[in-house]
Amino acid sequence: MRRFRNAKIVATLGPASTSHEAIDALFQAGADVFRLNFSHGAHEDHKQRIESIRRIEQERCRPIGVLVDLQGPKLRVGAFADGPVQLATQARFRLDLDNETRGSATRVSLPHPEIFSALETGTELLLDDGKIRLRVDRCGPDFAETTVMNGGTLSDRKGVNVPGVVLPLSAMTEKDRRDLDFALTLGVDWIALSFVQRPEDIRDIKTIVQGRAGIVAKLEKPAAIHSLPAIVEQADAVMVARGDLGVEMPAEQVPSLQKQIVRACRKAGKPVIVATQMLESMIASPVPTRAEASDVATAVYDGADAVMLSAESASGRFPVEAVKVMDGIISRTESDPFYHDAIQASHTPPRAEAADAIGYAVRHVVGLLQVPATVAYTSSGYSALRMARERPEVPILGMTPRIATARRLALAWGVHAVLCHEVVDVLEMTELAGRTVLKEGFGDPGQSIVISAGLPFAVAGTTNLMRIAQIP
Repeated sequence: MRRFRNAKIVATLGPASTSHEAIDALFQAGADVFRLNFSHGAHEDHKQRIESIRRIEQERCRPIGVLVDLQGPKLRVGAFADGPVQLATQARFRLDLDNETRGSATRVSLPHPEIFSALETGTELLLDDGKIRLRVDRCGPDFAETTVMNGGTLSDRKGVNVPGVVLPLSAMTEKDRRDLDFALTLGVDWIALSFVQRPEDIRDIKTIVQGRAGIVAKLEKPAAIHSLPAIVEQADAVMVARGDLGVEMPAEQVPSLQKQIVRACRKAGKPVIVATQMLESMIASPVPTRAEASDVATAVYDGADAVMLSAESASGRFPVEAVKVMDGIISRTESDPFYHDAIQASHTPPRAEAADAIGYAVRHVVGLLQVPATVAYTSSGYSALRMARERPEVPILGMTPRIATARRLALAWGVHAVLCHEVVDVLEMTELAGRTVLKEGFGDPGQSIVISAGLPFAVAGTTNLMRIAQIP
């Protein structure tokens, strides 16, 4: 099941893709990592999907990543007494903590005291994904009197966004903590933390996870952009969650922010996923719009590690077709002669440390010797990620004795993860690397390969060896 592309595909599972056969079809179409959205579905449903993924992994002999997406602190208004209400522009509208009294055309409950504590006169509130905009005229610890700046229809439990304000909220709710405990018992590979605002949010969840899964910081709040370098440093990977980001910031700012985030992750050598509405029209159509195809290609040209399907594969009418289309766009983009020019043009200098020096040297040796593949022998995945940071022009075989590492590497750009046995010395590692490149179909006997590793073996973060060898 070798992929002939570098960028990976994350496919969300849901009602349209919940059976074993459906998940297998998505994998064969090109999905590398499966996302389970814990905003929806029961624990038992997610457990069955993970069991199917692990069976497919054994049947197809290729590590598959599983990413659990925590819901995070969703802020919503309360319910209305007589159904949806119409808010007229310039009308007065009150928000308060009275959750017992149902709402009307003049007020509704907002059961989040954290919001009121952060409000000031002039603050803007966005309701229902930005369709309705309110301006705070007067506020206190339990209320806000507002003027409707953009009116519209408002119904029960619609979302609330407070752009430009760092809310005193934990990124994890009690529901998230229960979901996280459950996900970790199932041995998932990545945990996506929603509505990250500060690097402390990442440190908090890492204290709980204790290395049992990688942490993906979902960037969907403007406050997170202000702390971007620190958040990228703390996270194991990052997701550009363009949905909420596009609600809280002007739409014209999202493309440049996407590039800024991708560039920051590439500089740090952290996997980055571009997500939300990538092939949105394929929820109902078997073909995407030309603009959507260009959107996916742009993320690939920027060097993103992965692109993600949400409702397209979870609840759409054409989940397998959506994966196939995304696979085709990535492959075609990466075959463009301009692609490597674009990747190299956005390359950043390596850090002055051994692992980056090895990755930098490997990239240049690959170009000089015209090798068919590189090999990163790695326990933690660090060697493979530092090599992937350099975006070499040939595939990277991430050979590891740890199945958890192999699964996590399914998210990394250009890495073909292979589970192998623990080696004891450099000679055994070299012979195993050559045989594996041959077996996996990446090279022919007599061709040279470049190997990176860390000595001593089985110690994380010790990349300090580069070796040129021949395939037997």
